[in-house]
Amino acid sequence: MEQLVLAWITQYGYVAIFSLLVLGIVGLPVPDETLLTFTGYLVFQGHLSLGGAFLAAFLGSACGITLSYTLGRTFGLKLIHRYGRYLRITEAHVEKAHSFFRKAGHWSLTIGYFIPGVRHFTAYAAGMSELEWPTFAVYAYSGAVIWAGTFIGLGYLLGERWKTVQANVDHIALGITIAAVVAAGGYWAWSKWRRSRRADGV
Repeated sequence: MEQLVLAWITQYGYVAIFSLLVLGIVGLPVPDETLLTFTGYLVFQGHLSLGGAFLAAFLGSACGITLSYTLGRTFGLKLIHRYGRYLRITEAHVEKAHSFFRKAGHWSLTIGYFIPGVRHFTAYAAGMSELEWPTFAVYAYSGAVIWAGTFIGLGYLLGERWKTVQANVDHIALGITIAAVVAAGGYWAWSKWRRSRRADGV
């Protein structure tokens, strides 16, 4: 599957990047990080433009996660019971995403891109939880920007060594997730401290 995906990107460029990411985010077996890193490598080689590659990746990710959210909000568990096996989605996966969504809140839509086994299901969980679309869009689309930009950037910067990302993708994703959680926690603490200062009239 991986070699086929890379061949499609090489042949069809931006259209393949967009289409494959839509399918991958919805839940089909597409090697998303490998796809993005290879895209960065093609930018490095001059076969694709950086702006075009990033736009195709962002739009594909955004459309895929929006479709997942819409399906979750419209059909809920009925969709999982009937069609889940075709999208590699089980009730256990959805419950895992629900649990992560409850713990991490809206940030799970942003951070979830970087967590294997979570990215494909957080949007379904958000839809089933009836999260309002504007809130969903802010967190989900910002996550798409960061995720696509990170792995395309790695492929571009590493050049001929782009496959090292493929070999260490879990470690990279974990490191980015931890950094994002620390940054979000720091921002929350700073915001709380600032509000308390204002309340005290300082």
